[in-house]
Amino acid sequence: MPSKELANGMPAEVVMETSYVQNEETHHHVFEEKGRVIYMNNSYYIRYEESHLNESAVPVTVKINPNGVVNLIRRGENMTRLTFSSDEITETQYKTPAGIMPIRIETQDLKVSYYDRPFAGRVAVDYRLHFNGELLGSYQIRLRFTT
Repeated sequence: MPSKELANGMPAEVVMETSYVQNEETHHHVFEEKGRVIYMNNSYYIRYEESHLNESAVPVTVKINPNGVVNLIRRGENMTRLTFSSDEITETQYKTPAGIMPIRIETQDLKVSYYDRPFAGRVAVDYRLHFNGELLGSYQIRLRFTT
């Protein structure tokens, strides 16, 4: 059972690493931010803002569901909501200036682990995105948080 502090939300150090390959080019980004971890309705929420040079910060929420499904929500210029599930291919609507694109999310590997004293966790996701039957790219997310 999570502590009462987590139900109210606790400050956390958040490190989000993303890597992806698109059009045979590899990209890697690391964000080290201050955020919050909240336990609500049997799920953990990790919230932080990604800082970008010369751009406004992008609010990000990672929701870890009790069934092992992980949601990633980014509220930037285009809102992104990805659902990662080890058991099924999921879909999302990606809003772009050109219109809405239906995207399929194929989760290849998904691991979530927690640690006590201090409360911390890790989320590792490897996935591929598809549009109109075509592979858009291969992606990796490595999230670490420590209260």
